[in-house]
Amino acid sequence: MAPISTRIFSTPKPIAAPLGFTAALERLAWMAGSLLALAVLWQLIAVYVQNKYLPTPITVFDVLWRESASGDLWINTSATLARVAVAFVVSMFIGTAIGLALGRFKTADKFFDAWLILFLNLPALVTITLCYIWFGLTDIAAITAVALNKIPNVAVNMREGARSLSKDLDEMAKIYKFGWWKTLRHVTLPQLAPFFAASARSGLSLVWKIVLVVEAFGRSSGVGYRLSIAFQEFDVSTILAYALAFILIVQAIEFLLLQPLQARVSAWRR
Repeated sequence: MAPISTRIFSTPKPIAAPLGFTAALERLAWMAGSLLALAVLWQLIAVYVQNKYLPTPITVFDVLWRESASGDLWINTSATLARVAVAFVVSMFIGTAIGLALGRFKTADKFFDAWLILFLNLPALVTITLCYIWFGLTDIAAITAVALNKIPNVAVNMREGARSLSKDLDEMAKIYKFGWWKTLRHVTLPQLAPFFAASARSGLSLVWKIVLVVEAFGRSSGVGYRLSIAFQEFDVSTILAYALAFILIVQAIEFLLLQPLQARVSAWRR
């Protein structure tokens, strides 16, 4: 018979089932319950107040259904999503390049730090107004205004990521002669990925809010444009319906795409 120690250490241990899917379902259940409670509270307050400027959730969903059936909801949301997508990609690409350059080159960081602070504190309303004056009431002006407001935030995050790159890992890559491509893929990018994912998540929430303001100011389509028309008519139900629809779309992107992406790129950290 084998010794006890051998039997103990040779006994296979059961592998625990992954909890990612279960955790996601639990979080989704909590979210649904919380939103349901909010809707019930909203309904009770609206019924008690009895004011046309505070419609019930049922009224808002009725408007949402009518706008969806007529096609106006899909036309406006698709126009807004297209502007959000272009502005998001442009701001992430340029902001990442600037942030990495400032994080890696101290002289450039010292020189351009004041510029970065200036653009970080420049009000979005000023940028939107100037872009419309300079470029006209066009989609190019709208996307430029949105990107200019987001680029500094991405640059700051990516600069911190570049500053936090491990010198020990770089030295290891040089010792083992990884080459620039393998070093970039297996050493540099995994360290920068969490910063990029964080910038993407915060960027999406900022970009779509600014896009709505841009559309309200100078576009003839989009959710922001529709909200401005509803504001002129004091149509609170339409305002809430479009706001709810776009929030649901953005939350779906956040929950189904950006959160899993951030969890994936951060999995290597202990």
